[in-house]
Amino acid sequence: MTFSIVARSADGESWGVAVASKFLAVGSAVPAAVAQVGAIATQADANVAYKGLALAHLDDGATASVALLRLLEEDEGRDHRQVGIVDMDGGAASHTGQACLDWAGGLTGEGYAIQGNVLSGEEVVDAMQAAWEASDPAQPLARRLLAALAAGDQAGGDKRGRQSAALLVVREGAGYGGLDDIAVDLRIDDHAVPVSELARLLDLNDLYLTASTDEEKVPVTPELEKELTDFAAAQGHRDFHAWVGTENYEMRVAPDLEWIDQRILDIVREANE
Repeated sequence: MTFSIVARSADGESWGVAVASKFLAVGSAVPAAVAQVGAIATQADANVAYKGLALAHLDDGATASVALLRLLEEDEGRDHRQVGIVDMDGGAASHTGQACLDWAGGLTGEGYAIQGNVLSGEEVVDAMQAAWEASDPAQPLARRLLAALAAGDQAGGDKRGRQSAALLVVREGAGYGGLDDIAVDLRIDDHAVPVSELARLLDLNDLYLTASTDEEKVPVTPELEKELTDFAAAQGHRDFHAWVGTENYEMRVAPDLEWIDQRILDIVREANE
């Protein structure tokens, strides 16, 4: 009743899962990932315990294939399960139990596992694979995962229809304030076009919850600092950082105001026009 892709980035620094389904809040059940460990999607008659168990096996040094074998050996409901796993090194494994509802199947490649059940047909996973392999490896993993998910959706997706989608990406130090590994954790729980809505939220995530790159940082000179301070005062804030916090731009301005993201500077200057 779900289709997903689990993958590691080409640079070996990120792991993630993209998933969609005619199922309420699919992101609450299917994906799990830990940076420098791996990622998993558990679906069909999902055994959600697989998430913690698989990541524990991977953290202990098991490959994706070995971790999957251990999960299935210990589960009497294995014939009803569908699972995709990618390990720390990009090894991938996928399982589709013989009792999963048609169309059901999966495939793997270097650094990814794609799987789905109750699909419109095999063309869904084929389209996802083609989109993944055609995407630029230098792109952020979230963008590549979303492109594959969108391709599967456009190819027919879940044959029962659309309801929810989710995107989870982890990378060391990528989280809010650099204090955890969550680069992206977005869930569309109930929506007519969940994959499209997921794309909209990813754009917002990039602005509000993604750290600026060196290329995006503008050094704050004394003259620019005065400009920013005057702007904040005109907006009714005690200082520029108070405005930043109010607008949720903390990931885009240095705590010591050494730099400001070009996009935020543009927003400031547009507001002053």
